Amino acid sequence: MITKKKTEAYALGQHISMSAHKARRVIDQIRGRSYEETLMILELMPYRACYSIFKLVYSAAANASYTLDSDETNLIISKAEINEGTAVKKLKPRARGRSFPIKRPTCHITIAVKDISLDEFMTRINESVYNKSRGGFWGRIWGKK
Repeated sequence: MITKKKTEAYALGQHISMSAHKARRVIDQIRGRSYEETLMILELMPYRACYSIFKLVYSAAANASYTLDSDETNLIISKAEINEGTAVKKLKPRARGRSFPIKRPTCHITIAVKDISLDEFMTRINESVYNKSRGGFWGRIWGKK
């Protein structure tokens, strides 16, 4: 039986106190870039969302080096997504005994990093095992040519 080796590691941040729209502005700049380039971009951007995203990218790279035994120079940001979280609702007292609702939006951020050296290695293995000219995987087992 062939087991598929993981080539991705991810980090998830939930209930981060910022608008999903403001965080997407930063995420769109780093999607698909290398790990080292992403860290430089996030350090130099002037937005508040950069700090939270920087910590998640750093955590995803640490997860990849631990679980995949990969080098940080081979990592790219394969998936970066933002989802809206729950809104923290508060009441602010106003004049004449009335209250005014305040909604503080939260968001969930998912960052996935992929090791491109492992991905290239796995495609070479899959091409040799699942070769169509030899009848695919079962052709290798049954000896079909």
